[in-house]
Amino acid sequence: MPFLNRLLRPFTTSTHLSLNPEAAAQNFPPNAQKCTVAAGCFWGVEHLFRKHFDGKGLLDARVGYIGGDSKNPSYRAVCSGRTGHAESLQMTFDPAQLSYGTLLQFFYKMHDPTTKNRQGMDSGTQYRSAIFYHNEEQEREARDITDKAQKQWWKSGTISTEILPAGEWWDAEAYHQLYLENNPGGYECPAHYVRSFPPLS
Repeated sequence: MPFLNRLLRPFTTSTHLSLNPEAAAQNFPPNAQKCTVAAGCFWGVEHLFRKHFDGKGLLDARVGYIGGDSKNPSYRAVCSGRTGHAESLQMTFDPAQLSYGTLLQFFYKMHDPTTKNRQGMDSGTQYRSAIFYHNEEQEREARDITDKAQKQWWKSGTISTEILPAGEWWDAEAYHQLYLENNPGGYECPAHYVRSFPPLS
């Protein structure tokens, strides 16, 4: 069964949402910034970023929904593909310890940005690759790193990653937060692993 869990993604009908994620009391430093990305099934995305950056400047990571045109989307609605949302990860980080560029380079290593609206066996617009920037500086850096990743890392395909302003964020149901930590051996998208690319120049 653990092996099957890794291949088959369970479907939860939980409807509990954190409607106001900012309400959670957090003691973030005043210079804390956000980084919001989509790279397929958000369970594995969160797991990999936490694994590599916990204790290294990553202050918080929440899975949720962004980029859609409806309010308060549920997991079931997002999975239907009708809301326009992407399964995403929103991180809060300390730029004095961890740079936005480092997070984006890792983003391009841990998934395949050339498979449009798909990661592994997960297919649909909710699984698209995207960077949602929070200011003009982030947009410039996202476009620069994407251009370099295309030329140096993903030369055999075309990066389909969308680069868009961050709109309204909705936390996913509590069941999805820290999913792979709470469900060891649970489903992991086979496209989610860290490629051994050389540093971008």
